[in-house]
Amino acid sequence: MTQAAEHRHENEHAYDVVVLGAGPVGENVVDRVRAAGLSVAAVEGELVGGECSYWACMPSKSLLRPAIARSEARRVPGLRRHAYGPLDTQEVLAHRDAVVGDWKDDGQVEWLESTGARLYRGHGRLQGPRRVTVEGPEGDRRVLTARHAVVVCTGSRAVLPDLPGLAGARPWTSREATSSSVVPGRLVVVGGGVVGVEMATAWQALGARVTLLVRGAGVLPRMEPFAGEHVAAALAERGADVRTGVTVSAVVRDGSTGPVTVVLEGGDHVEGDEVLFATGRRPRTEDIGLESVGLEPGSWLSVDDSLRVDGHDWLYAVGDVNHRALMTHQGKYQARIAGAAIAARAGGDGAVEAAAWGPHAATADHAAVPQVVFTDPEAASVGLTLAAAEAAGHRVRAVDLDLSGVAGAGLYAQGYRGQARMVVDLDRETVLGVTFVGLGIGELLHSATVAVTGEVPIARLWHAVPAYPTLSEAWLRLLEAYRDGAGTS
Repeated sequence: MTQAAEHRHENEHAYDVVVLGAGPVGENVVDRVRAAGLSVAAVEGELVGGECSYWACMPSKSLLRPAIARSEARRVPGLRRHAYGPLDTQEVLAHRDAVVGDWKDDGQVEWLESTGARLYRGHGRLQGPRRVTVEGPEGDRRVLTARHAVVVCTGSRAVLPDLPGLAGARPWTSREATSSSVVPGRLVVVGGGVVGVEMATAWQALGARVTLLVRGAGVLPRMEPFAGEHVAAALAERGADVRTGVTVSAVVRDGSTGPVTVVLEGGDHVEGDEVLFATGRRPRTEDIGLESVGLEPGSWLSVDDSLRVDGHDWLYAVGDVNHRALMTHQGKYQARIAGAAIAARAGGDGAVEAAAWGPHAATADHAAVPQVVFTDPEAASVGLTLAAAEAAGHRVRAVDLDLSGVAGAGLYAQGYRGQARMVVDLDRETVLGVTFVGLGIGELLHSATVAVTGEVPIARLWHAVPAYPTLSEAWLRLLEAYRDGAGTS
């Protein structure tokens, strides 16, 4: 295939692949299909680099890193007394702005175009099979046709609940929470998931008085219960008001710049200067022309393991839009799989179908999804929790470990507090899931991911020797506990 587009007439262009959305997922699809020699057009209505680069992963972690580093320094002898001053807010925010390129995508565009892909700025919509229209920012209209595949990588957006007064209260979503140039005096956070606890951690460290409102029994409900307990306790110790089992019934803003009142069921209320709703996400598929190919606008797109949309041999949905695992690294993983599958099918390899996908199958989305929550302490997990493993019918045993007993933990920080759990399949004697919570444990997660994904037998893990004295010695202690019969079956 040639790189150049075939021109049918002035405003219609043909490519091998058309990608809707040039965030990190779309960029990875572009990279893979271009490496295979296919021509590709990428359509983006906002910034190339997407949500992760400008309003999620990158800005949030740049806000969180100073908070976590200061917290760790306070636990190091000889350093702690120098780490009790306030963070330099302006320096933190300036670094955040630099990390996101001041919300300009010049560098990302340069990379995308260096691959040989063609970038179209504007809103892309399907117009029947293998056909995409692009409405440009100046009102121009282009029609793109795809010889082999259209790939939807439009991601997701924050959901705001239908509450009285909410629209007029100008609530924060994750975008405002990661891009604000002002530290609110009082921040009310609604939602105890990843965004809620990370943003509570970041803005509390920068000086905001935080109230965290959680509808359920605890924070981080998709992880093992102890992970959320550690995170919530740490927030409370630093002065946050953490309330669980509460439901918001209304939101009222006093004038255009006044405080906001969050009304709770039962009549209680909480006041703040800003309110962040971190209560879930929905797919950005409501206006991309799904109805033109028999799909429901605004829906999540169901796909097979090669990321091809059910019932459409030319249409792929990669990343958040397929609702398999709403994390950037999983979307990029899916993009690599989809790019390989598209290239193989475009090459006429009839063997690359259904049960014979081989390397072109996204299997890690089912049982080996790694996640790090960058709170203080960090929480990290991969695979199944104990409850999920039992619900799936596995015969399992969970082995728990107090991380304060690991030699590396005591050197990492005085008074180290943390916990680990390993869930073992008793029939196969392999690891189904691992959860860590504690300072610095995010870097332990990949070893757990390898163990779960590779289905490494416990008998072999004994021979993966952890370096002494590091936090990774937690693996040895977990294996010893399993050998000695610790845990519950």
